[in-house]
Formats: sequence, C-alpha cells, structure tokens
Amino acid sequence: MSENSTFSPAIARGERTAVPGKSLSFVEGVSMIVGTNIGAGVLSIAYASSKAGFWPLLFWLVLVGSLTTVTMLYVAESTLRTRQHLQLSGLSLRYVGRFGALMMFLSVCVNSVGALTAYMTGSGKLLHSLFGLSPALGSVLFFIPAAGVLYMGLKAIGRGEKFISIGMVVMIAVLVIATLLKETTSVGYLLEGNWLYMVPVFNVVVFCFSAQYIVPEMARGFADKPEKLPKAIIVGMVVTFSLLALVPMSVIMLNGLDDISEVATISWGKALGEWAFFSANLFALCAMLTSYWGLGGSFLTNIFDRFRLGSDELPLKRFLVLLVVAIPPFVLAYSGLVSFVNALYFAGVFSGVILSIMPILMIKGARRSGDATPGWTCPAFMTHPLIQIFIVLLYLCSAVYAVASALGYLPAGW
Repeated sequence: MSENSTFSPAIARGERTAVPGKSLSFVEGVSMIVGTNIGAGVLSIAYASSKAGFWPLLFWLVLVGSLTTVTMLYVAESTLRTRQHLQLSGLSLRYVGRFGALMMFLSVCVNSVGALTAYMTGSGKLLHSLFGLSPALGSVLFFIPAAGVLYMGLKAIGRGEKFISIGMVVMIAVLVIATLLKETTSVGYLLEGNWLYMVPVFNVVVFCFSAQYIVPEMARGFADKPEKLPKAIIVGMVVTFSLLALVPMSVIMLNGLDDISEVATISWGKALGEWAFFSANLFALCAMLTSYWGLGGSFLTNIFDRFRLGSDELPLKRFLVLLVVAIPPFVLAYSGLVSFVNALYFAGVFSGVILSIMPILMIKGARRSGDATPGWTCPAFMTHPLIQIFIVLLYLCSAVYAVASALGYLPAGW
C-alpha cells in the first residue's frame, strides 16, 4: 500500500518499519484476536452441537484451535518476511500467484459477509429480546457503533477491542459462576449427545477461530516490535479457547441439549434470571461488536489491497469502501435467504479449506523470496510436512461432508 512505499534506511536493510500512528500494545493485539474470534460463533456453537453434544464439541475446539494457531503463525512469519504491509490477498498474490490471491480474496469475502450477516441478524434478535424493539431497528442501532469504529481505523479498533474484551471476560466469569451455583445445573447434560453428528460441528468451530484474517493487520501494529506478534497470537488463542469452551458448557449444563436457542445467551440468561438475561445478552452484543470490528476491518483493508486503492486512511475513499463492506450483510440479514447458524456454517466450510492451504503455500514462498529479515520464525516442528498434510486433508474432508449433508446424503448437525 502507498503508505509503506517511502524509502528509508530500515527498508534498504530489509527490515520492517512501523506504520505511523498504528502501533498496538500487546494487550490490544491479544484483544483483537479474542474480540474477532468471540463473535457470532460463540453464540451458535451450543445450538450447532445440540445433536452431537459437548464432548465432540470440545474435541473440535482443541484440535481446530491448535491447527488454526499453527496456520496463523504461518501467516505471521510470512508478514514478517515482507517489507510492505500486505493483507492476505496481497501476500497470496506475492507468494502464491494470481489464482491463489483470487481464492484468498474470495475466502475473505465469503467469511466476512457470512459473519457480518450473522451479526446483523443476531443483534436484531438480541435487542428485540432485551427491549422489545423490532429486529430491523435493533440491527440499525447495532450498526451505528459497529460501522463507526470501523471507519476510524486500526488504532480505534484495537482500543475498542481491548476495553470490550476485558469486559466480556468479566461477564463470562460471573455468568459461569452463577451457572455452577444454580441448583438445576446438571453435569449429566454434558454426557448427552451422539458422536455421529460430530462432523458438522467442525465447520462452525472453524468459523469461531476466524482471526487468521486479522494477522496481517496486527503485523502493521507490531511492526516496531515484531517479536510480540506470535506471543499475542498464542495468548489470544488460549483465551479464545477458554471462552469458547466455557460458554457452551454452561449453556448445556443449565438447559440440556433440547432447550438451546440459536443465539445461546437468550436461553442461558432466561434460565438464570432477569439479571443474567441482560448480562448474557449484553455479552452477546459485545461479542458481535468486537468480531464485527475485526472481520470487517480485515475485509475493508483486503479490498484496498486487492484493488490497489492506495492508502486506507483517506476519509472519502475509506467511507465508500466501508459502504461496500457494511451494507450487503444488512440487506442479506433481512432477505430471508440465510439463517443465523447456516450463515456461519457455510462461511466456515469455504474459508476453512482456503485457510488450510494458503498459509502453507505462503510461508513456503516467503521463505524462498521474502525481502525482509523476520524478527521471529516458526519452530521447525510446526512446518513439518506431516502436520501440513493433516491440516489440508482434515479441512477438505469436512468440506466434502458439508456438501454431502446439504444434499441429504449424510446427517446434518442440527
């Protein structure tokens, strides 16, 4: 992008330089990971696992979380080996080629539109449950701060993610403790379910770990301290896993598998009482908001990157691209074409396959022809061919299952 094209001695030495005014603190970086991941997915995985049960869900959370962290670190090293601050589609163009760049951009588009559509739908339902507003009006009220901070840029997103993510962790801790103290809570509900339905849960879990898209944007914020980028990714993913496990565990222990709403915090809050109903749904709104900022910001900068629009800080140009990012999901949310969970499911299917393959090709290309000296590299075991083959096969098999279940040949998940 144009803001990075200025010649400097650091660039001449093959080093990355900070983007003025874009520096992130470590906590802001961790919060961007947590905030992006903890969005609509955490609200939907309890419902998505209502046939499979909690233990198949936990199995996928551990496996997918670990593999996603590996691919995120691939992307991190690729960005650190590149002087320019490119987004995923730009990195793919440089290290994989035009077709790879197109596939990556389509992945960003599908995942982001699916997510933002789900946030529009979910926010409307939540504000309707809380205040009796019409779902459409609720979505409009959600849209204003969501798009407003997105327009303000990376630093505003980082700060917003930090404060709201800390608040979300506190709210979840209070709600989980209240759940454990509730007399009707039953650990036995965690043993219910059928492993036969475990595969469809995989694709929604993939969607829950969707912060790969923001790694290049984080790299801009950590350009002056690149060694902190992988640490922020790992810490952010550990916190993400903890929240993704605790929320459905609490909802299932409280309600069982037969009484879970699509947006899980609605049934969670109702079971605990009025105070918890408001707290749980306030958490849900915060989760959607932070994830909207993360994925929406990534989508916006990828559009600038893909179409070579120059600096994403020019007000009018940023506003026009923001309209492209924000308006279609709102329209889709009230078109009746997609449900809340299905929007996440099929977004996870497509983006999961692309994000299993492209980071592997990216890191190989960056190690061959990168033009910057990285401040950090992946440990050797992470790039072992067997791990990479396993990642690709797992995501490809899941995509095949998703198509077969959509056609009615295999069991659907809910």
